[in-house]
Amino acid sequence: MHPFREAVESGDMDAVAALLADDVVFTSPVAFTPYPGKAITAAILRGVSRVFEDFTYIRELAGPDGRDHAFVFTATVAGKKLQGCDFLHFDENGRIDDFTVMVRPLSAAQALSEAMGAQFEQIAREAAEQ
Repeated sequence: MHPFREAVESGDMDAVAALLADDVVFTSPVAFTPYPGKAITAAILRGVSRVFEDFTYIRELAGPDGRDHAFVFTATVAGKKLQGCDFLHFDENGRIDDFTVMVRPLSAAQALSEAMGAQFEQIAREAAEQ
């Protein structure tokens, strides 16, 4: 099992943060502008861990060079079941430098957007503390 998947599934958000490159760029499924930087990305992922229920990775795909990974997942947000995928690129040091998330269906993406909006003050505080 990939260390990223292991960290997420065990709920070890410090281990997830340790896998992020300082210059990571996080692209959200519900925000237009990507978020650059380790502190904000780690804080967003902590927020996501608070709003997702029944989160499970169901498939893991890897590129031939081991630097590109796709992790397909299911979860529930505010009673809406969703399916999504984390697309990760790893830099030459094995750190995540690009993190893109996509989710479906639209109703679940909207529920995720609302739930994450409610988390944003805490996310901003957590990012500032890092």
